[in-house]
Amino acid sequence: MPRNRVRPPVPPPPSPPAKGRAGVAETDRRWEPVRVRVLCATTGNDGHFGPILPFARALARAGHEVRVAAPASYAPAVTKAGFTHEPFADAPRELIRPVMARLPTLPFKEADSLVITEVFGRIDAQAALPSLERTIGRWRPDLILRETAELASLAAAEGAGVPHVHVCIGMHEVPPRFAEAIADPLEELGRLAGLDEGRMTSARVSETVLSLVPEVLDNATGMTTEGDDFLRFHEPRPASVDQRLPAWGDAEWPLVYVTFGSVTGSLGPFAGVFRRALDALADVEARVLLTVGRKVDPAGIGPLPFNAHVEQWLPQDAVLEQAAAMLGHGGFGTTMGALAAGVPQVVVPLFTFDQVVNGDHVVAAGAGITVEPGTSSIELAAAEVPRLLSDPTYAESARRVAAAMEALPPPAEAVPILAGLVG
Repeated sequence: MPRNRVRPPVPPPPSPPAKGRAGVAETDRRWEPVRVRVLCATTGNDGHFGPILPFARALARAGHEVRVAAPASYAPAVTKAGFTHEPFADAPRELIRPVMARLPTLPFKEADSLVITEVFGRIDAQAALPSLERTIGRWRPDLILRETAELASLAAAEGAGVPHVHVCIGMHEVPPRFAEAIADPLEELGRLAGLDEGRMTSARVSETVLSLVPEVLDNATGMTTEGDDFLRFHEPRPASVDQRLPAWGDAEWPLVYVTFGSVTGSLGPFAGVFRRALDALADVEARVLLTVGRKVDPAGIGPLPFNAHVEQWLPQDAVLEQAAAMLGHGGFGTTMGALAAGVPQVVVPLFTFDQVVNGDHVVAAGAGITVEPGTSSIELAAAEVPRLLSDPTYAESARRVAAAMEALPPPAEAVPILAGLVG
């Protein structure tokens, strides 16, 4: 079912009152833009929070009041981004552990469905709902901005009668596939929020959708977008940063950036991918830079090959400015970061279907290579890196996607549209 079309942009504000000869308004009433309160809601994941940030910052720069609702454990990321944090409960570990323990025993598709249905659809959302309802009742936002996987704010917004907007964290086919998997948990969540049966589904379908994906990438696989209501914008790249890297390997070799995102290192079944990637790339004539995330101690990986260096974290944009190729897991932030920098990539999807989708779009756009999903494909992915380095057509295609991204309007142009959704 296609979503409702977005309302047209809010009309321009009235002209300020005429001034007399002394330059003073002839009336005491002066026009001021309406200031709205916007609550952005996200799960505790950098790849999910990242796509919301450009719109949150644009709203704040335009004078609107913006706060971020996120798990209590995600407070450092929210405050570092410069926003007031409205915490909600983290998913109970006693509920998460049994789900995550099952993943290594399941085929990729079953494991992915389990995470979407049980973790995002039930455990995360049901834990977050009470706090989000209290936050909305206390702070009274005029608008909710939520990312694809954050569902509690959808229920809380509907219960409070607050308009809401969906920031897509993937390609255009991700939301409907995600929605199919969470159909039952979504209705359960609606019942917990006191909503009528079917209300959550209709609310999700009618949302305005903001996207950072250009059409040339979204439609690369031959599928067209669902409806005409995807509003596309470009996240401006940060100013160039001279990221000094330590010396290792052969200084004449190209730099290959390896990252599996900020979550993989905290998932026990997937922790071994770091060591395997380094070993598989040990004979490649490239300087391999691996980032493992702040929850992993690089010392625990063991002795490094001559061509490898490991850090917990480095600014991705700064590293990609120097990289000739990237090996990643297909996470949205990682994938789009490489494309925005015009860097070709090999994608090895590890644990969610959207990583598979992102890899398929990278391949269809000619900007890289993807392999079969799962940790067993780490060596296959590493074996493709020399092809990226030797064939310039991959980098050329990645630069074409980067140019299409830069041609999209900036997030500032979303601000009047969002303000227009407020009654």
